[in-house]
Amino acid sequence: MNLKLPVEIASIILPFAELFSKSVWHQAQVMIIGAILATGKRTVTSILGVMGLTQEKHFQNYHRVLNRAKWSSLAASSTLVKMLVTIFEPEQPIVIGIDDTIERRKGEKIKAKGIYRDPVRSSHSNCVKVSGLRWLSMMLLVEIPWASRVWALPFFTVLAPSERYNQQYKCRHKTLTDWARQMMVQVKRWLPKRELVVVTDSSFAALELLAAVSQRRLPIHMITRLRLDAALYEPAPPSQPRQMGRPRLKGARLPNLEQVLVNPETHWQLLTLKRWYSENQRSVEICTGTAVWYHTGLPIVPIRWVLVRDPLEKFKSQALLSTNQVYSPTQILQWFVDRWQMEVTFEEARAHLGMETQRQWADLAIARTTPTVLALFSLVTILAEHLQADFSWNVRQTIWYSKSLPTFSDALALVRRFLWASTFSISPEATEIVKVPRALFERLRDIAVYAA
Repeated sequence: MNLKLPVEIASIILPFAELFSKSVWHQAQVMIIGAILATGKRTVTSILGVMGLTQEKHFQNYHRVLNRAKWSSLAASSTLVKMLVTIFEPEQPIVIGIDDTIERRKGEKIKAKGIYRDPVRSSHSNCVKVSGLRWLSMMLLVEIPWASRVWALPFFTVLAPSERYNQQYKCRHKTLTDWARQMMVQVKRWLPKRELVVVTDSSFAALELLAAVSQRRLPIHMITRLRLDAALYEPAPPSQPRQMGRPRLKGARLPNLEQVLVNPETHWQLLTLKRWYSENQRSVEICTGTAVWYHTGLPIVPIRWVLVRDPLEKFKSQALLSTNQVYSPTQILQWFVDRWQMEVTFEEARAHLGMETQRQWADLAIARTTPTVLALFSLVTILAEHLQADFSWNVRQTIWYSKSLPTFSDALALVRRFLWASTFSISPEATEIVKVPRALFERLRDIAVYAA
């Protein structure tokens, strides 16, 4: 297939060309465009079908892009994050979210699968187990101008195999915190001159991880939850002249945040956030302070803690921490709330990009496919950002669902409309043209571009 992409699309994906050989790059372009246009299952055959290659004799070459061709997904992640930072130009610092998700997969040939708790179907009182692959993903948290809200844009995703898999194949097992530390250090190498803030949930609130990334020569700051019963101390007093023994590690013990929460003398400050999960604004009460978090035998981490309670009593009081004590409590809380957009991205990838529908079973193909599908979310957002200046938005609405600003489904539809119009609408002969009433054509077009 002689694929001729329009300049608007080619200019965005061209930086990835250096990762592939010339022949593989041609096939990779077909795979990228086909994955955007395809609906339903995101298999190689469905991609070839939407690209008009159902009669391609050498169809196996497209499978080999994922299961055999030599290219680096790590280098692709580096290219993508630099592109995202350049295009959306987030202010200092760069805020990144990190979280894990389970891709439900079965089959004897899928070696790295394990049995995990299903976060979607489980509750506090009922734990549901699921067989699948565990992925750890890093996403750039940045406000999209035309959407007027923060989106989580994936750029770096790794497979975190189960402990049973590592024991079976005699590999060193790495926990999620081990993977997170390596990923954060790698991103810092890609962006050494930028201040990085990584926002996580309580799974990554480990003293070893906090100390490992925050006490580097080029520190990476973390924001996460803090246990209400965590042992907090004052900083260690300075050593006196001729003082015997080792320097002190900590000062006097501070009250637990559980005690601070119920203490009537605690001074609470009313704070209004401009973004709060599904609401536009929300007022909460906070109190804050600095301390040293310490546990016997573990590193010491200076933190700023923020205690949050709801005046309306709709959620339980909780505590957050920041390894950078300079950040304001407002900024810490807002960044932590923005992390919720990662869950939205996972759901959008499943609903609109076919995540969990791929059927590869080769180890290399598995390791590449899901990170590529998640990266497509960011690539579609970049393409929509590039196209929206010259093309009007067609925000899909119904009588029962009204919205004024574009969502990801509208961004995907914008990119699809442009691809169908610019790449696949040229007929070599006049006899191929069939007249269709405009109302019917627009209805068919909307069904095609919004199909999941």
